[in-house]
Amino acid sequence: MKEYSYSEKKDTRSGFGAGLLELGRKNPNVVALCADLVGSLKMADFIKENPERFFQIGIAEANMMGIAAGLTIGGKIPFTGTFANFSTGRVYDQIRQSIAYSGKNVKICASHAGLTLGEDGATHQILEDIGMMKMLPHMTVINPCDYNQTKAATIAIADYEGPVYLRFGRPVIPVFTPADQKFEIGKAVMLNEGTDVSIFATGHLVWKAILAGHILAEKGINAEIINIHTIKPLDEAAVLASVAKTGCVVSAEEHNRLGGLGDSIAQLLVRNTPLPMEYVATDDTFGESGTPEQLMEKYGLSENDIVAAAERVIARKKA
Repeated sequence: MKEYSYSEKKDTRSGFGAGLLELGRKNPNVVALCADLVGSLKMADFIKENPERFFQIGIAEANMMGIAAGLTIGGKIPFTGTFANFSTGRVYDQIRQSIAYSGKNVKICASHAGLTLGEDGATHQILEDIGMMKMLPHMTVINPCDYNQTKAATIAIADYEGPVYLRFGRPVIPVFTPADQKFEIGKAVMLNEGTDVSIFATGHLVWKAILAGHILAEKGINAEIINIHTIKPLDEAAVLASVAKTGCVVSAEEHNRLGGLGDSIAQLLVRNTPLPMEYVATDDTFGESGTPEQLMEKYGLSENDIVAAAERVIARKKA
């Protein structure tokens, strides 16, 4: 199992803030909008350097999406910022009608996604957003794994023409990807080559998958671990190449098992090469208030849950 180390932990939302600041310095068409959550979205540095390119919309998220869509007509590249719950569920009609339908070049940047929002509880812990957004025609869906990858993704989507949903989070997690990485939309990242089981992980579950890989290696299981940072478009070639070697799959995500990364992979396998698969995801449920660590453990999103899923799917393959 390949070794991955880290010297610090940072939140992925700070990666977004750093990427936005860099964009502000090099791309005069980048503008930012926020729904009264500048501190939470780490947008203050961009605003300090580019006050004329920032629009504080207040707690009016639907209006923010409409304004963002309009700004694209004048050649601007708007980055909207609020919590993932308010970036999707509260404004789905506006995104569908004003942004996705006509392919407007809006970057919907969503923090505090999933259970790791923590103590704010179930009303804020959206676990359906990936499914909602990936079902929209023209929408690209990206869920990076750490600070560095979130920064790189933020910068990359400015050069991509079309609507993008960029999902990131609140907790501090290990920073283990290269600071100088090139982020390629739709291109999966191989983290560990293996032969016994394919583990496809996204977002905060990528580091958990690496930890699970070490546990599995101690048990004599050689796991192939792939970071699926872009859920739509899915890197179908990478998925199919991996499963051709291993013959079984585990998907891992901080999202409902209905409609997330796992479902995208399952659809691909059904069309091409049906084989045993296990999901590590929330099981059609809302969350609750608690620390991120408590919630990830309770709802089955730990490295040990990935290990157990891998063992189950390997047993199914051999049956």
